[in-house]
Amino acid sequence: MKFRVAREDLADAVAWVAKSLPARPPVPVLGGILLTVDESTLTVAGFDYEVSTRAEVSVDADTGGRVLVSGRLLAEIARALPSGKPVDIAVDGSRVTIVGGSARFSLPTMPVEDYPALPEMPSSSGTIDGADFAEAVSQTAISAGRDETLPMLTGVRVEIEGDKLTLAATDRFRLAVRELSWLPSTPQISTAVLVPARTLAEAAKTLGGSHAVPVTLALGDGLLGLESGGRRTTVRLLDVEFVKYRSLLPTSHTTTVEVPVSTITEAIKRVALVTDRGHHLRLQVTDGALTLTAGGDDEGRAEEQLQVDADGAELLIAFNPTYLLDGLSVLRTERVKLAFTTPARPALLLPVMQDDRSEGGAADGDSTPAETPYRYLVMPARLPG
Repeated sequence: MKFRVAREDLADAVAWVAKSLPARPPVPVLGGILLTVDESTLTVAGFDYEVSTRAEVSVDADTGGRVLVSGRLLAEIARALPSGKPVDIAVDGSRVTIVGGSARFSLPTMPVEDYPALPEMPSSSGTIDGADFAEAVSQTAISAGRDETLPMLTGVRVEIEGDKLTLAATDRFRLAVRELSWLPSTPQISTAVLVPARTLAEAAKTLGGSHAVPVTLALGDGLLGLESGGRRTTVRLLDVEFVKYRSLLPTSHTTTVEVPVSTITEAIKRVALVTDRGHHLRLQVTDGALTLTAGGDDEGRAEEQLQVDADGAELLIAFNPTYLLDGLSVLRTERVKLAFTTPARPALLLPVMQDDRSEGGAADGDSTPAETPYRYLVMPARLPG
């Protein structure tokens, strides 16, 4: 195998595949990257039985073939090669030579015959705008759990009903739900799967975050496939039952607060400086004001009052400040509406869309607007006494 490739193309493809490789592979070959040359195309691939990644790059090939080399080392070398210089790669017996500019590397190969066959990409289920998909995944995956002993909480539930896609994730302390439109291959499609959140977030970010191209979603054989711009990945689905989350979403509220996202975010960060393990941030809603307090007489204490658009009954409620900041960080609007019922019931963070502002917002006691594309629910903390 012998070919020439642009350094930037090689570095980008190898870096993307290397991100999905296991840090401590159970067998050495699973830490490798498979390079396959067929005519004028180089396929860079990785697979650990759970996640597969493949990227295609155009090359000038003298001879085809395939070779397996250390993924982490190849990524470091590709990144370090001189910019703007073509890279020549050739296999000579049990070694691979990589030459870029004045730099030359020689790497041992790994036994390609021991490498598992990559899963086939399922048939396309539909396409979606890459940027919209990346945003929706980031808004929901932030609420997924990280405790691997509770796998049903470590995933993002992907529900498909015709041309509507719904993503949801929860770690029991907060719940994020995002709805968006897409173009299904079959108009009557109806299904739901649970995808590992960390893997989905990374794939969505790299496939859709920087490319103005659609992302193809493909479901089948216990896999979710994603493809865009010459890159594709497959993820093995979680075979566990997701929580019935819709019953957790409040359908009415007694108190609402509307405030600029930046204003409340900075205030929470300041007041939370005096919170410690086991301590929470208290929010008190009065007529036209939201007061944030934390700490107590025996430790540092902080208080800040914000002028807000408040409606409904006065309220005192407490939260983990990190959960509030996580929800605020993924909003894509200038203002947020906080909707409360009682101090013991979950609250909602809702992005204030421009249409909502022009219509004056929902009145006290009204149901949550159905058109709200994103809902972030957070459980309150118990107040002393």
